[in-house]
Amino acid sequence: MNSDQAGSSSIQGGPRTSVLVVDDDPHLLKALRITLQAHGYAVESASDGGTALRAASHRPPDVMILDLGLPDLDGAEVLRELRRWSNLPVLVLSARHGSSDKVDALDAGADDYITKPFGLDELLARLRALLRRVPDPASAPTVAASSFTVDLAQRQVTKDGTLSG
Repeated sequence: MNSDQAGSSSIQGGPRTSVLVVDDDPHLLKALRITLQAHGYAVESASDGGTALRAASHRPPDVMILDLGLPDLDGAEVLRELRRWSNLPVLVLSARHGSSDKVDALDAGADDYITKPFGLDELLARLRALLRRVPDPASAPTVAASSFTVDLAQRQVTKDGTLSG
């Protein structure tokens, strides 16, 4: 990560833009948390694939940054499992530079791929690009009837104004 490239972003994450950062390097997690929060993102982190999948299912973020080299599951496995139930935008951040690694990650469901070391400006720009392609929550698919509403994107049912469990 190039710290000299951290500063010049004109478009920032909004206060409700959440990022789940998945990496087993605690120093990188801390640096990304500080940088992303400074640019207006709400940041959650996970240091392994199982924790990442649980976090994404319980509190879906707006975007995920995922390392491929995790201690429990390979990042491509995390992607394949995630894609079974989510269209969450995923930016892979990996030290794997080989073309086959990139192809495997993209085929497993990654939306973008950036290699380590990386520039913070590029990482932030790629996040913004991913988020531009995500539908506005106001246009998310819903089905409404007189007594209930189904939010297809969030997989939630609201009956008479109350979330059903």
